[in-house]
Amino acid sequence: MGKEQPNAKLPYSLNSKKVADATRQWLHKRGVTTGQIAELVMFLQHKYYPNLTMEECVHNVEQVLTKREVQNAVLTGIQLDIMAEQGLLIPELQDMIAHDEGLYGVDEILAFSIVNVYGSIGFTNYGYIDKLKPGILEQLNDKELGPCNTFLDDIVGAIAASASSRIAHRKQAEREIEHGEETTDNDR
Repeated sequence: MGKEQPNAKLPYSLNSKKVADATRQWLHKRGVTTGQIAELVMFLQHKYYPNLTMEECVHNVEQVLTKREVQNAVLTGIQLDIMAEQGLLIPELQDMIAHDEGLYGVDEILAFSIVNVYGSIGFTNYGYIDKLKPGILEQLNDKELGPCNTFLDDIVGAIAASASSRIAHRKQAEREIEHGEETTDNDR
């Protein structure tokens, strides 16, 4: 009595570092680097901040990737893309994801869960970059290259849009501080 049974199941406990590491690893395995996402950020923000550096863009991408909601979306989307490549989804869903069906919008909904962390500017940045598909997004969206990236292209666009939004929020806070005003930036 009082002894724990050897086969007693321990309660689940999230290992945040393991999830964060897996997020970066799976992006890399799927051919996406933080540098490529940072190039998208530069594309979105250079017009507004001509002195913006790639280092700042990379830093903001890395900060977005620290958010648990972002990690969850990245891993879920990549898993669904892999399952579609392997033909493991129910037939009707398999066809829609494998062919990136235009009327299937769950891939965008997953991307919205990322941009939602950074406010309405994240949505407008995402819509803009999703329509143009520059850089890595063009490659991810190319159906001839082989891998299924139905979710990944939207996720990468959402990460870039979020990092761009983060920059915009921070630059506004910097301006307010320069002018001696109080800022309400809440470290998005």
